[in-house]
Amino acid sequence: MIQEVEYKKRRDKLLSKLSKHSVGVVFSSVYKTRSNDTEYPFRQDSNFYYLSGFLEDKSCLVFFKKGKQVKTILFVAKKDKTQELWNGKRLGTDEAKGRFLVDEVYEYEEFNAKLKEYLVNKKALYYDFKLDYSKVKVLKRYSKEIQSFDNISSLVQNMRLIKSNAEIELIKKAISITKDAHHKAMNIASSLKYEYQLQAEIEYEFKRKGAYSDAYTSIVACGNAANTLHYIDNNQKLKRDELILIDAGCEYKYYASDITRTIPVNGVFTPPQKKLYNMILKTQLKIIKMIKPGVKRSELQIRAVKLLSKGMIDLGILNGSLKNVIKKELYKKYYPHGIGHWMGIDVHDEAPYKYKNGKEIPFKSGMVLTIEPGIYIDKNDKDVPKKYRGIGIRIEDDILVTKNACKNLSKGIVKSIEEVELLARNTDTAVAKVYSLL
Repeated sequence: MIQEVEYKKRRDKLLSKLSKHSVGVVFSSVYKTRSNDTEYPFRQDSNFYYLSGFLEDKSCLVFFKKGKQVKTILFVAKKDKTQELWNGKRLGTDEAKGRFLVDEVYEYEEFNAKLKEYLVNKKALYYDFKLDYSKVKVLKRYSKEIQSFDNISSLVQNMRLIKSNAEIELIKKAISITKDAHHKAMNIASSLKYEYQLQAEIEYEFKRKGAYSDAYTSIVACGNAANTLHYIDNNQKLKRDELILIDAGCEYKYYASDITRTIPVNGVFTPPQKKLYNMILKTQLKIIKMIKPGVKRSELQIRAVKLLSKGMIDLGILNGSLKNVIKKELYKKYYPHGIGHWMGIDVHDEAPYKYKNGKEIPFKSGMVLTIEPGIYIDKNDKDVPKKYRGIGIRIEDDILVTKNACKNLSKGIVKSIEEVELLARNTDTAVAKVYSLL
């Protein structure tokens, strides 16, 4: 659990990054229409949540800086018994004053008038450049004297690169729940008929273990469906002798997990599947070993390209020299994506990969990223030996950069062929043996 004092430290750090005579504004999220008069479940804006932990809409934070005078102001929705009857209780200003470590609290309806007051004699206004036009219009209406407009979200996203101990614990909890879901999938896949049935079992496990929601729409892709990278239909039959690519992770108290495992429908890999799977797994393990402070993500990508390209040449999937395959980017036909991404409050954490000067940001202790090599071969690709056609494999884990190396936070989710096949047997003896190997 993240304590209020940690949120305050984040707000103070953000304040320190603002120029002397400035105002910064971070808004909450809004409800989004699903259809007609129904809405999607509310999810708080990630930056606003990072700075406050507050889960209501119609709220915002204002950062006021005038020379040495600095303060943080929170605006919250007013108490309204009729609205609360339909939509749930609001914290209100009185309770917010007692809970949040901010200097002032006002009702959200007072924002326009207060903003006009705050912007007097200010030189800079910081806000999220992605805001919808109506909010930007409100900000600019009272900012005629402002000399510069800066993107406050960029400052917050930089802060989000390094996770605190409390954040890491929440990510670990999300991964623990996701582990149980993936292991259950390995246990029962052979007894199910459709992708959506397996998806339902995975997501049931998320909810049953207390996860807030899915971190993203689950991918449960059998056979050739795995070769569509963002496949989410999940409506095809589970066919014997084919693989299922499962990319699924839960979100626990706003922190994500992101795990991919590829398993056989009937619990046993075929010889061609084994060869391709082991090549990808060995690549992943070698890439993870490279991770430590000072290393750059591009270095991992270069190494992954070399390892996967050589592996595909050795298996007869690609032809030619390694140098030529890489130079002409022939590997991209089967490995079209990057080796991984930042992860945190967002599954693809909105944090930078480069400094403002264009130089790449090296790994630092406290960063969390995914490592996810994969190979995708369409069933109609006649350039590839028939035994590999229609196979899509990705293996993805969540990695924490530590002081001197890294830690695979999802190491407990089985992925060796021996472990996966043992779990698929779904016997007490087999399950016990798998957990003894971890």
